[in-house]
Amino acid sequence: MASTNLTSAKTAKNDEFYTQYHDIEKEINAYLDFNPNVFRDKIILLPCDDPEWSNFTKFFAQNFERYGIKKLISTSYAPDSKLYKTNYQPTLFETTNPQFDKKKTIKNGKIFTLDHDKSGDGKIDVNDLEWTYLQGDGDFKSEEIKKLRNEADIIITNPPFSLFRNFLSWIVEAEKQFLIIGNINVVTYKEVFPLIKENKLWLGTGMGRWISGFIVPETYELYGTEARIDELGNRIVATNSCLWLTNLDHGRRHQPLPLMTMEDNIKFSKHKEVKGNEYPKYENYDGINVPFTDALPSNYDGIMGVPISFLDKYSPEQFEIIDCCEPCIELEILKQNPAFKEYKSRQVMYNGKLCQKTYHRILIRHKK
Repeated sequence: MASTNLTSAKTAKNDEFYTQYHDIEKEINAYLDFNPNVFRDKIILLPCDDPEWSNFTKFFAQNFERYGIKKLISTSYAPDSKLYKTNYQPTLFETTNPQFDKKKTIKNGKIFTLDHDKSGDGKIDVNDLEWTYLQGDGDFKSEEIKKLRNEADIIITNPPFSLFRNFLSWIVEAEKQFLIIGNINVVTYKEVFPLIKENKLWLGTGMGRWISGFIVPETYELYGTEARIDELGNRIVATNSCLWLTNLDHGRRHQPLPLMTMEDNIKFSKHKEVKGNEYPKYENYDGINVPFTDALPSNYDGIMGVPISFLDKYSPEQFEIIDCCEPCIELEILKQNPAFKEYKSRQVMYNGKLCQKTYHRILIRHKK
């Protein structure tokens, strides 16, 4: 249900989803475990943000000295420029500041920076954040934000779902390191998959329930078992369809999968689709279909088609990624499988034959 809600929000351009603090902390810790100096002497940019509400800004400001960050920059998008309108009210933090401007608060974005001890208490933390209005509305495509992008070393944010393709291209264009959140289906995008194939982009440290949920606005309807209100009154929508995407290294991606041989999988697999059955061959591709990542045969030298969830376990030292497609499996072979069910809506014709159309498959093979 929550996944459907987020998809609907993407279509409606309602992208006001805020990442929870503990989800940010859990993910960041994995990169620090692999490289304790990953953020040291780096300029971190948090665009597509709302510094007054964002847990990204709070998290990195509170850990500024601990991580050895050189400078933190966080920018927001003007309320008046958002396609999805809300009853915007400036915060008390803004209205009590001498630089508050009634017109700019809705027409201009804001920029928060942190790089020195402003308060004089001997440490640099969230209390030392300084802010001002941007000249424009804070659109990441503007020259004003591009200049900040070019200054930064690492870009970290939860970008608008509706603008994900454009936002990733914006980062790649500048050849920056990054850590961003997206829907699981983005891995099949033409702007994304080639980067995964070339090991220029990979998944973060988990998928599915790894991101426990997003904080949503008051206007967002809560229903279903995946929606709740937490102890602080935040409205939370959980989903199993989002993940982190990055080019920052972490240890999990270098852990090889323990695998059985094809013969042992057929004999002992816990999956009824595999146990006692031959691996189906594709009609239009020289390869076999492997429906579960843990059923990958260790002794098969050819090409194997796996679900996109394989990328969560992908180790570049163990496997080579070949392609991504929607291949056809020989229908007659599938019919021999006791678990096979024929769904009219998922049938396609190929070379005059009726085939079962599958979900996207990542085509891989073992590294030699």
